[in-house]
Amino acid sequence: MNRRTILQSVVAVAASTAFACSDDETTVDTQSESEKARAYFPQSVASGDPRPDSVVLWTRAVNSAQSNTDTAISLDVSTDENFGSFVLQQQGLTAQAAHDNAIKVKVTNLQARTTYYYRFIYEDGGQKFISPVGRTKTAPNPGDDVPVKFVVGNCQDYVGRYYNSWQRLLQLNADVDAIIFLGDYIYETTGDPSFQSTSTTRGVSFTEPDGALVQQTGIFKYQAASALSNYRDIYKTVRQDPIIQKVHERYPFIVVWDDHEFSDDCWGSNATYQDGKKLEKQDERRRNAEQAFFEFIPIDTSASAPPGPIDVNSEPRYPNTHIYRDFDFGKHVKLIVTDYRTYRPDHIIPEDGYPGTVVMDQAALEAAQVAPYFTDASFAYINVDVAPFAALKPGLQEAYVFLAMKAGLSLDEAKAKAATWVQGNLALAYVNQVLAQSPTPVAPISAEGLPRGLAYVHMGKVGLFDIRGSRYVVVKDTFDLYAAYHYQTTAKASENAWGAAQEAWFQDKVKASNTWKVVVSSVSVTSLVWDLRAKTEIPDPTLRQRFYFNVDHWDGFPTKKQELLKTLKATNVNALVLSGDIHASYASVEYGIPALTGPAISSGTVQELAGTALLGAGYYSGSAIYRYAVAEMDATLKAGNPGLAFANSEAHGFLMVEIRPDQALATYHLIPSSEIHKDYSLRSDDELRAKFISQSLVIQNGTITSA
Repeated sequence: MNRRTILQSVVAVAASTAFACSDDETTVDTQSESEKARAYFPQSVASGDPRPDSVVLWTRAVNSAQSNTDTAISLDVSTDENFGSFVLQQQGLTAQAAHDNAIKVKVTNLQARTTYYYRFIYEDGGQKFISPVGRTKTAPNPGDDVPVKFVVGNCQDYVGRYYNSWQRLLQLNADVDAIIFLGDYIYETTGDPSFQSTSTTRGVSFTEPDGALVQQTGIFKYQAASALSNYRDIYKTVRQDPIIQKVHERYPFIVVWDDHEFSDDCWGSNATYQDGKKLEKQDERRRNAEQAFFEFIPIDTSASAPPGPIDVNSEPRYPNTHIYRDFDFGKHVKLIVTDYRTYRPDHIIPEDGYPGTVVMDQAALEAAQVAPYFTDASFAYINVDVAPFAALKPGLQEAYVFLAMKAGLSLDEAKAKAATWVQGNLALAYVNQVLAQSPTPVAPISAEGLPRGLAYVHMGKVGLFDIRGSRYVVVKDTFDLYAAYHYQTTAKASENAWGAAQEAWFQDKVKASNTWKVVVSSVSVTSLVWDLRAKTEIPDPTLRQRFYFNVDHWDGFPTKKQELLKTLKATNVNALVLSGDIHASYASVEYGIPALTGPAISSGTVQELAGTALLGAGYYSGSAIYRYAVAEMDATLKAGNPGLAFANSEAHGFLMVEIRPDQALATYHLIPSSEIHKDYSLRSDDELRAKFISQSLVIQNGTITSA
């Protein structure tokens, strides 16, 4: 008998012995031991924050037969994939029900740049159930002269989308030191039609729907997480995906949050769903979001924390949150991980800013030495609190109340806002439009002899409560002028994105001796500018200007951005910024600092989002503005930013960066956005491989060139 026949015979005998039914048995248990074990560890395992001598290990351990109870587990760590020997065997660990049975353990006294294997074990009825085996890797010692390789990922919307980007990384089986995840690990909404799929084949549902916020866009209603259980439900759903489980099992992660871990376009504990119609300061909701993040992400918020289980209750919550931190990867890399969302102020142009409000009067323009540039009549303004224009104030307030109630405010709310906003200096560019549309039209006021000033309307704000002209599509030149003025008059508070403590920490870290300072920012520092000044085929002259596409990013704090990048350049020969959030791939050099923006893992691309926004604003797909801003977006962005060396606004994927002593090699791995709704885990490896393209760049001496 040959070997194959012998094995078949052995299997047959084993099957008849182990699974044959006796007179007392009526069922056959065909579930494998690994499948049984996985049920106790439904989100598998993960590791994070690797340092030369430590790493954080994570799992979630549950027994469905004993719901809402603590789960006692143990942990094995070994340098041997088969666990022939042990570095650590830790007993008596508890996955607490109070933290949704999630647990993270800091393991110390490890060897630098060493691969370790780990597993969690649960015992039930005398039987051991072992988690999937995880693999992790410690960082090199600070003085080691070695190259370092990272994968950069961000924005992995789960709703209606698949993690084909992560699957491609698994195909490559690359030997990397860590995955740097730049934020939007989860999305707090269950199906926002403005950017998410409404498909139910891959969605999120809440076990406590009454604890969620109900949102509405047009005829679509959806929910946004608010209760702690809501946020936990999203993490559990995302981490049940088999592809992302395998990525976590394979690589350690270094994670920072952006906005969607709490709320879209947030600042501090303030949400922006209402665009200024109502105050959305939600401290408790923010703390719920942070707790779920700390429970499910293997993060070490204190590098000095002792070994053993990390007490999530001891990790500070808003407003005392502290997740910015730094890592040394050998002699050459100081990784500076920053937090853009927790401490930042509101957007410079408030969402409820009254378009007519003058924010720089004639005296301010003269002091800024720009008065000659604002002689045009469109910058004229009046004071509606003094004669002869005070008679217009009641009518303007009445118009405000009408528009505010149309936007959903109650009569009392609308009147209160009208009293706040419709006063003082108001721009004729807006006032004359309102007067022309009143029930009894009023002749336009002449600009002759009136002072000149800068109002929100001159920066693109035309609606009372609107993301356009406040967070997106803002006139660049007037915005930059006002931002610089506002920065000085508020003693820099208007652009204090990191907070005083974090900025002082940053200023210290950039002076370290490492060859490269690699700054991690959740949002992009690359300026995204639509320069439409010479596009005469655009009929509306007010659109023939330079626009920032997104001022929720660093473009929204241009004075502070310039200040920080210049500081980074002054203290370093080699520096690099890694960022994300915009759902596109960009490589640029600004103020002498190279910056790489990584594509979204799965979230809708910026080109798709811009197209949806312009169509919603009434610009059809054949219009000139649509062509430049969407169809030819990359060309338009390159023309608007001479420092933009590479742009791809229509693909998903990830970025791989290898940092050597004298240069960094960056490779974008990209898949068309049309493929994101297809589940490639059900297809052959060759099919997915064929969909990807790559683009490599060299970063050296402050320049970016094609490899």
